[in-house]
Amino acid sequence: MSKPDAEPLPSASSGGAVPITLSRGKLRRTGIIAAVAALLVAGVGIAERAFSAHAVAQWTADQAIPEVSVVIPQRADSAEPLVLPGNVKAWFEAPIYARVNGYLKKWYFDYGAHVKQGQVLAEIDTPEVDAQFAAAQADLDAARAKVQVAQAAMDFAKSTYDRWRDSPKGVVSVQETESKKADYESAVAGYDAAEAGVKSDEGVVNRLRALEQFKNIVAPFDGVVTERNTDIGDLINAGSGAGGGSAPQLFRVADMHRMRVFVQVPQAMSAQISPGMSAELDLPQFPDRTFKATVATTAHAIDASSRTLLVELYADNPDGKLTPGTYAEVHFNLPTNPHILTVPTTALVFRRSGLQVAVLRPGGRVELRAIRVGRNLGDTVEILTGLSPSDRVIDSPPDSVESGDLVKVANPASSGPVSDVARLSADPAGHRTAVASTADASAASSPRSAQ
Repeated sequence: MSKPDAEPLPSASSGGAVPITLSRGKLRRTGIIAAVAALLVAGVGIAERAFSAHAVAQWTADQAIPEVSVVIPQRADSAEPLVLPGNVKAWFEAPIYARVNGYLKKWYFDYGAHVKQGQVLAEIDTPEVDAQFAAAQADLDAARAKVQVAQAAMDFAKSTYDRWRDSPKGVVSVQETESKKADYESAVAGYDAAEAGVKSDEGVVNRLRALEQFKNIVAPFDGVVTERNTDIGDLINAGSGAGGGSAPQLFRVADMHRMRVFVQVPQAMSAQISPGMSAELDLPQFPDRTFKATVATTAHAIDASSRTLLVELYADNPDGKLTPGTYAEVHFNLPTNPHILTVPTTALVFRRSGLQVAVLRPGGRVELRAIRVGRNLGDTVEILTGLSPSDRVIDSPPDSVESGDLVKVANPASSGPVSDVARLSADPAGHRTAVASTADASAASSPRSAQ
């Protein structure tokens, strides 16, 4: 017995429901439509998930490429000053020592006194030298008296010999004439010896007279007394402290109308220094004033111990503000070198092989290039060799960067033409936004996002 195609549903009278009848065919068609719709929804979800996964992978790959900034090496528009420490010395400076032994009797000039050449700085009491000088004077007087005696004896012997020699023949014997001649010659020799004794005694007197003059210590030139290391009553020893001596330095006088400035210039920069070059001096005690100086000469030799060149400068000192022993910062006004480039110090790469910079090559690849640096100018450093003006240098490169690495440029507008990778990141914010939107859309369609 066959079943009916439709079964009556509960009616309104029986349970309040309206009797509806559905055929089996309609139910089948409804099920098929529902299955097709489910398949379509599942296909769209799978496709969106695959597209989202691809977009996320592409975004991840793009983010794995380092993003860098590049700079162009610059030429200095004006000469950068070379700043080095220097020592200021007087035009002339002399330590003054005693030449005689004694006691300081009196000094006349103290620290800072302006003196003229030949002015007496101090007097030394020298009793020993005085006694020797008096004795020498007495010896000289005695020697001169002996000369007079010898002169008289010589004159008498000469007159006697002349008489015997000129006497008629037969009046005096030849032997007696020869004896008178010998007496005369002996008297001449005595006179010559007396004269020699006088000259010897005069030498002693002159030497002691010179020592007597050294009792007065005088200024060797016009200048300023910068040191006084003695006082009244001090025992004075002759000589100087040089060569291991123990004699004290009594005074020091400096001529400061003009000053000498000595600077040790490193060998790498010595070729840029030449006579006649101008420079400026900055002194700590005069922060608001600059002193002018001029390069006078150089040692023309590199010191083997320090590898530096000694440079001497002259500086006028009309008001006496520059003083010996002063430390000064010397600013050399070097001429501009068009072949020297500058880059930020942050662009330097320190490796075991030496200093390098990372240069951006076509295609967004990195090239590590060895360089030779000059002066450190603070925020920038001079590059002597290794770069050209057209190179694009990576600023603050990653520590792990190597030659051949792929990078993206964050500032292509300021660095000139860029590679395809750089152009891809020309608008990094917009690119990231597009990728992020795709990722968000895929995430939103994923089951986990729905949960």
